[in-house]
Amino acid sequence: MDKESKLIKKIKKGDQRAFKKLYDVYADYSLRTAYGITGNQADAADIVQEVFIKLYRNIHLFDMKRPFKPWFYQLLVNEARRYIGKKAKQAISVESEELLDYLHTGAEDEVDFEDLENAMDKLEENHRTVLILKYLNDFTEKEIAEILELNLNTVKSRLYKARRKLKTLMGGVADEE
Repeated sequence: MDKESKLIKKIKKGDQRAFKKLYDVYADYSLRTAYGITGNQADAADIVQEVFIKLYRNIHLFDMKRPFKPWFYQLLVNEARRYIGKKAKQAISVESEELLDYLHTGAEDEVDFEDLENAMDKLEENHRTVLILKYLNDFTEKEIAEILELNLNTVKSRLYKARRKLKTLMGGVADEE
């Protein structure tokens, strides 16, 4: 039995020192990942805190026959998605200029951030997430596939569809290919 499995068994029995050790192993990694998804240190810290609370409350659901890291990673990504969905209701920050530049290359019209926010809100969550990861956080398609546990072609397809949908929502005509 590996060290991580021993820690998890202790945590399942209520050992808080074991939980602290597991936290120490995953805290930096999860903060970097959450920051990569949100682009905001405070949001990342909130997400990580919530993930470890959920982990502690739900560790009894973890199947010891399966590897821990993917289970933890899924908790982290799901919480980040939930958080992003909640934050999408708020104004999109100035950092979204990179997204605007990409989506409107060659467009002569000035784009209103409120229009972009409204359009982003209308996208399906899976399309909004890939756009945020790609254009606001500079992840490659391969990295996005790993983060979301998707096939690379699925990520490429979602990016393509999301860009077309966003362009249409913003009043542009989607490119026909």
